[in-house]
Amino acid sequence: MKATLRVLLWPLALGVCALASFAAPPNFLIVVADDLGYGDLRCYGDASIHSPNLDRFAAEGLKLTSYYAAPNCSPSRTGMMTGRIPSRAGITDWIPQLSPMHVRRGETTVATLLRRAGYATCLSGKWHLNGGFEMRDQPQPNDHGFDHWFATQNLALPNHRNPTNFFRNGQAVGPLQGYAADLVADEAIRWLGELRDKSKPFFLYVAFHEPHEPIATAKNYVDLYPAKEPSYADHHGNITQLDAAFGRLLRALDAQGLRDTTLVFFTSDNGPAITPIHPHGSAGPLREKKGHVYEGGIRVPGLVRWPGRVRAGSTSDTPVSGMDILPTLCELAGVTPPRERKLDGVSFVPLLDGKNFARPQPLFWHFFRAVSEPKVAMRDGDWKLLARLDQPNPSKPNHITVEDQRALKTAELTTFELYNLRDDLGETRDLAAKEPARLAGMVAQMQKLYHEVRDECPEWPAWEFANYDGPRIEWPPYWKPRGGAKK
Repeated sequence: MKATLRVLLWPLALGVCALASFAAPPNFLIVVADDLGYGDLRCYGDASIHSPNLDRFAAEGLKLTSYYAAPNCSPSRTGMMTGRIPSRAGITDWIPQLSPMHVRRGETTVATLLRRAGYATCLSGKWHLNGGFEMRDQPQPNDHGFDHWFATQNLALPNHRNPTNFFRNGQAVGPLQGYAADLVADEAIRWLGELRDKSKPFFLYVAFHEPHEPIATAKNYVDLYPAKEPSYADHHGNITQLDAAFGRLLRALDAQGLRDTTLVFFTSDNGPAITPIHPHGSAGPLREKKGHVYEGGIRVPGLVRWPGRVRAGSTSDTPVSGMDILPTLCELAGVTPPRERKLDGVSFVPLLDGKNFARPQPLFWHFFRAVSEPKVAMRDGDWKLLARLDQPNPSKPNHITVEDQRALKTAELTTFELYNLRDDLGETRDLAAKEPARLAGMVAQMQKLYHEVRDECPEWPAWEFANYDGPRIEWPPYWKPRGGAKK
């Protein structure tokens, strides 16, 4: 009887396995804020911020408390798109307009991999992986995997209100009416509802400009923050404006019945800028800000929602990096990651199921143009090592000189700092002298990884920022710089 039952059940079991193996691949919505600090949301501890949509989103999924980006814009986006330490790809700083620096054709992005696997793909927002959309010798978003794209090279100019520098699929759009967050969300929503091939799963990459300067914020959001200092209301209102656009995007997703089949990930590209114009961003309890390899420059919000897979209201302090996005999405989509180049990210799929995952090499940052020393960092478990370089800071910001290229390719590590992040989140107690054995072991690891990354980093032709005749930044009226004219 048992044998007969096994024979009868065997075809049913085969059918179940077949259905499982041919289950529809998930959709992916990756959302990136610009210059949003670790402490800039209510769900990460800032009670002064109105971020109801992101707070609700955090409660519906997994909140990462040790999620890492790069220290500034272009390197961070490069790491997310390629799964590689940005310096490997030659992206050592933010990319100015007309710069020769770009993510080369030989790099394989997550959008390219997913498009090859049958995904519909779209970018809406900030690109910042080349020197401009007019520079046809450099790969454009469509060359890196996007079927449809609506983007700026870097900033929304002259500011977030009525920008004039968006391109759509290679063509200049011209002056637009409205605020950048709404325009970016509108395009993403239109693509979801009208333009995408609905017979395919999708990868939608939404890169907001908020709260990066030059900020412009609608009055209804500014009015939420009554303050004597207008820059405070402008900055905080800008985050709420971003939050509202994100909420509209999620509601559009839900209206199309895509909530349960879509993994949504929200993060920021680096820590808060905290500038003289808007000195109000927050890294929470972390040290420093954007442009630094201390925690405040690289640890940012990270939120994941996927109903039925990711447990609502869960939290993880496991270190995760933007470079992990590519291998994670590849695993979930059943796509083989690229093998022709070294990947530094690893899939965190186990974390989505409440499990741990192994990282074969420590997290690593190499930022030659860091605002200050140190310029190299590595996290292994609870321990973080930082190092200075024996070469001077680059001589000219926003330029590429022969001297800087030589310094980048020959610099060696020196003067190490060691912190236990579990006990000292603010990196206030350097334990290098008290932990000589641990220091020696981590220095050896860092030296090996540093030389590998440094030697792979390509060189760019000498270049300086000149001859740009596009839209200029329009700063808010309350900024009164010392010494005369506005930049």
